[in-house]
Amino acid sequence: MKEADTHQQKLEEWQVRKDLAAAYRLVALYGWDDLVFTHLSARVPGPEHHFLINPYGLLFHEITASSLIKVNQDGTIVQSGSVHRVNPAGFTIHSAVHMSREDAGAVVHLHAPDGVAVSAHRDGLLPLSQTAMLCLGHLSYHGYEGVALNLDERERLTRDLGNARMMLLRNHGTLTVGRTVAEAFTYMYFLMKACEIQVRTLSCGPTYLPTEEAIETTRVQSEELGKAATLTWPALLRLLDSRSPGYAI
Repeated sequence: MKEADTHQQKLEEWQVRKDLAAAYRLVALYGWDDLVFTHLSARVPGPEHHFLINPYGLLFHEITASSLIKVNQDGTIVQSGSVHRVNPAGFTIHSAVHMSREDAGAVVHLHAPDGVAVSAHRDGLLPLSQTAMLCLGHLSYHGYEGVALNLDERERLTRDLGNARMMLLRNHGTLTVGRTVAEAFTYMYFLMKACEIQVRTLSCGPTYLPTEEAIETTRVQSEELGKAATLTWPALLRLLDSRSPGYAI
């Protein structure tokens, strides 16, 4: 590789690192974190099939661009910061998606309570809100098989994910896939908001459901949902700069 190409690849990787560190901080800011557990990952630009994931042991509000760990598709650490551990369950889930989807530039996986609650609901995500209806056309489901330590589960997980951008991992949590970190986080925001609304709505008693035509109209309107990231991400970075500075170091 030419020196100029190597320099450009390093610049691109650093930008991905900053965006992924920002996403970790945002998860903490929204209260979606789970101590040191759950994972967000991003593909490193270049032909090596490497991706970035959190060092196992740091809280999400502590993560910085330089602390992220680079691993290959076999889970071997290629480059790490001060912490040299990767959660094996995180590798199983994220490597499966990155290896099977060329468009999976970033993957977000959470255990936030409302997301887990809806994943455990018999009917999954219901069309109880506009936000939920914007998600339904992007959503798939994967049955619970235990803590994700078995590499054999990767084939079943990717089969169930298909081309979806959002997934409810039954009795486990939520997952989103984006071409960029910004897109994956934006999908997760919509999915988590839909789950939060559903949990509140079902606690209120009998529900009102929209017509099938309204549901279908909203599904069609949601096809470009990922483009919302171009508006939301710069605003979210400004929020971080005021609430949780230091993620980009």
